[in-house]
Amino acid sequence: MDTPLATRSKPPGAVLRLPLPEPPADDAALVRAVLGGSLEAKATLFSRFAPDVERLITHLIGVDRELADVLQEVFVQALASIGSLRDPNALKPWLLRIATNRARRLLRSRSRRSWLRLFKDDEEEASRELVVAGWDGIARETLHAVYATLSRMPADERIAFALRYIDGMELTEAAAACAVSLATIKRRVRRAEQRFLALAKSHPLLEKWVMEGSRWQTR
Repeated sequence: MDTPLATRSKPPGAVLRLPLPEPPADDAALVRAVLGGSLEAKATLFSRFAPDVERLITHLIGVDRELADVLQEVFVQALASIGSLRDPNALKPWLLRIATNRARRLLRSRSRRSWLRLFKDDEEEASRELVVAGWDGIARETLHAVYATLSRMPADERIAFALRYIDGMELTEAAAACAVSLATIKRRVRRAEQRFLALAKSHPLLEKWVMEGSRWQTR
């Protein structure tokens, strides 16, 4: 007589595989599951959106050694405040808005501490160097030049420029990421263009690029 399946003994060392729940297919269901305390849903929130959030932060602050900390802060804040999300279907834009705000706080904090560079700590300065593996010398130097130029701009203008021209957001998306009106983001982008162009013209690596680029010829 056969032994019932439920009572059959497992061979020594066998691993019992438990069925895992499927992650929520849509963002609204994912939000409901997170609010319900599901650990799997929280893990899915990170795995689903971390690449987009990390890309955006990188575009705003550069390939920076503090990027991982900012990324973690974004999801800590998101999990703590997800109950305030009015439209669960707008989960991604909401996360990108949090990411933009966290990046802005970092940039403004650095700006306020800029006078301390008079007493520069070489180890701390090195920790903020752009780290780009696999790029050739010219590409790496140009990237350094772009972000060095952006570092001389006010945080709001820098972010507007990066959202529009580095991340490639439409103006409406950039306005949503900054939680400002469309008119405000247009003004910031316009001022950012003017300031970036003026600064870049004085940089040996960027001067030729901005002078030859069709976008800047009439500016």
